[in-house]
Amino acid sequence: QVRLVESGGGLVQPGGSLRLSCAASTTIFSINTMGWFRQTPGKERELVAFITSGSSTNYADSVKGRFTIARDNAVNTVHLQMNNLKPEDTAVYYCAAKVFREEYDYWGQGTQVTVSS
Repeated sequence: QVRLVESGGGLVQPGGSLRLSCAASTTIFSINTMGWFRQTPGKERELVAFITSGSSTNYADSVKGRFTIARDNAVNTVHLQMNNLKPEDTAVYYCAAKVFREEYDYWGQGTQVTVSS
């Protein structure tokens, strides 16, 4: 069982930055892919970014150039650096992991990000 714990959410003004962290209970070296999702009430969950064990990354078009996903294998953590935040980035952000197959089987509890003046 892999446990994921997100942190770093909060309230920020438009144009500001936040850094989300996802700590895993096992070495992230053993995890195939870790991703960040977000969800707003009334909308479908959206894949924001993911990073593979080979450090390949992908981003949703809506966040390209503003968000960066990175691994810190030494502390079993994945980060999402969010810059130039916009009100439409407001959502609950979830960390998720693919471990033994090509499905996001493990999820964190979510952390709230609110972008507002």
